Amino acid sequence: MSNTATPITLTITQELGGMRLDQALQRLMPEHSRSRIQGWIKDGLVTIANETPTAKFKVWGGEQVQITPQTAPETLAFEPENIPLDVVFEDEHILVINKPAGLVVHPAAGNWSGTLLNALLYHAPQLKDVPRAGIVHRLDKDTSGLLVVAKTLAAQTNLVRQLQARTVKREYRTIVWGQIWRNGKVDQPIGRHPHARTKMAVNRMGKPAVTHYEVLDRFAVHTYMRCLLETGRTHQIRVHMQHLKAPIVGDPVYGIRGILPLRHISDNLRSVLLDFKRQALHAIRLGLKHPATGEPMEWQVELAADMKVLLEAIRAENVPPEEAEAFYVDDDEFAYEYDDEGDDWLDEEDEDAE
Repeated sequence: MSNTATPITLTITQELGGMRLDQALQRLMPEHSRSRIQGWIKDGLVTIANETPTAKFKVWGGEQVQITPQTAPETLAFEPENIPLDVVFEDEHILVINKPAGLVVHPAAGNWSGTLLNALLYHAPQLKDVPRAGIVHRLDKDTSGLLVVAKTLAAQTNLVRQLQARTVKREYRTIVWGQIWRNGKVDQPIGRHPHARTKMAVNRMGKPAVTHYEVLDRFAVHTYMRCLLETGRTHQIRVHMQHLKAPIVGDPVYGIRGILPLRHISDNLRSVLLDFKRQALHAIRLGLKHPATGEPMEWQVELAADMKVLLEAIRAENVPPEEAEAFYVDDDEFAYEYDDEGDDWLDEEDEDAE
């Protein structure tokens, strides 16, 4: 989809003489911000006598300026796009999607198109009349699994209330580094990271956050777990697993740097781990009350295919946990990269994402 508009020609009026080019154009095109006009100039989309001036270029009046404006990328955010959806359930009130890893849920800086929202508007055009195209909670870009969408305003209102009341049941599966020896819960508040705005962290000034976890299988240097959310904070499971010093495999933000040189990692497993490019986190089960009938409903999907491959490679190691080498994670081993989904339109989960 092109975001380049039809070229236009403007004449700098005499009263604008002596101004910078960007200032003069902003006076002539008040519908566009000065920063946007500066962007066009920087990108070579503004010419005077076939030359590409800088924003600081001084005009004197009478100049003919050719402009090829670009549509702001955010104006493309609510355009329908033919993106395939894995629909688990659909009626006239709700839509349940099995989201693949790599699909951003809601448009934001860096992801103005190619999102689940764009796909929903194509799949169900009536969603243009529902705020955020019916989206009531999110999954991170690289988290896969179940997500519910409202198809009407009434359904959206009802689902938001269920999320706020914490009656929506969400079960996740994850593979973490290290051995977790017993079931438990993390009850630690989560807020913005004090030094990196796009990250979250356990923060005593944050909002209450509770994650229940259960060990499903324990291996030499990994644990396969079930996580249940009592609250829904941004990146909750990822932050809480980091707090346990059991970071999620593949997590580029809260995980560990690279693959540690442990003796019990075979060449095959090391290869699989290096090829796994996202956090090993999957929303496997979703339960709620139907917003129109009040009937309890529940859906479950299989573990994502790439996580199955990873799990099989880990199981193939055949190293008894009690014979495994000790695994420790130091704070300086955590990755501190940045997420490209840094919008705050909703605080994820009940607010909403994992």
